[in-house]
Amino acid sequence: MKIALLEPIGVSKEVIDELSAPITEKGHEFVYYDTKTTDPAELAKRSEGCDIVMIANNPYPTEVVEKADALKMLSVAFTGIDHIGTDKCKEKNIMICNAAGYSNQTVAELIIGMAIDALRHVVKADGLVRNGGTSAGLGGKEICGRTVGIIGLGQIGLMAAKLFQAFGAKVIAYNRSESEEAKALGIEYKSLEEVLSTSDIVSLNLPLNAETRGFLSADKIALMNENTIFINCARGPIVDNEALAKALNDGKLGYACVDVFDMEPPIPADYPLLQAKNTLLTPHQAFISEESMVRRAKIVFDNVTAYLDGKPVNVCKL
Repeated sequence: MKIALLEPIGVSKEVIDELSAPITEKGHEFVYYDTKTTDPAELAKRSEGCDIVMIANNPYPTEVVEKADALKMLSVAFTGIDHIGTDKCKEKNIMICNAAGYSNQTVAELIIGMAIDALRHVVKADGLVRNGGTSAGLGGKEICGRTVGIIGLGQIGLMAAKLFQAFGAKVIAYNRSESEEAKALGIEYKSLEEVLSTSDIVSLNLPLNAETRGFLSADKIALMNENTIFINCARGPIVDNEALAKALNDGKLGYACVDVFDMEPPIPADYPLLQAKNTLLTPHQAFISEESMVRRAKIVFDNVTAYLDGKPVNVCKL
């Protein structure tokens, strides 16, 4: 079979060579492209004749899937698959396997870091020192004793919940289903409305799909209060970000820490959150750490090996 990794995945060529060795030793052809592209024509060219294609989080749209006549399987170095033409994959019976779980710890740790900054004003304090200021009036609050609401208690949400509990926070959650592990940890399941209206910190951890797009609408954002800290390290389009910016500017919401937007960075200069008050914005980096990139690479290659062995793993439901 011909197998191609269409873009870099955050690890060295040496790691790629090590991970691809079992594939080539089985007699399969492996091609690695060390430059990123979002051009559909170039993606189609790189996919030509490939039985298996490996990608990360850059778009692999319907028009590319349609032209990939030999394609049987996509191994995605990412958790979400909303950047792929999944309907066309389903139509062509192309299997998609993702890398769920590789970034659980990394994302959860950034969520905690954002909460600490929002409560203790770390970035602001750095600016004060550099401009001759002092801590007078800076103040701050502790995570300990706060109520944290997790919206979406999957693997990442549960990891974040555990870390918040380690700081002494009370954790409540909204999720479509309830898990015994979460209950054993003392996490209380509540309605979405109660989580939004009673939490000091709200962390959004839902996947992006047809059901969750626009899920946190203006009326739901309005349920949070003027002191609430909102954190989104999930997906930008789950939130009405224009309404989020307005709530911040109107003093109806305390603070927002946002790692994901309606588009991938760079963000247009007129994007509402760039002008909103009381924000901490990061460029979709929650999933990136040295450790998570190595875990991700291993999973995405293991997906290929498992498929070649006739025992596919991490198969996504289409």
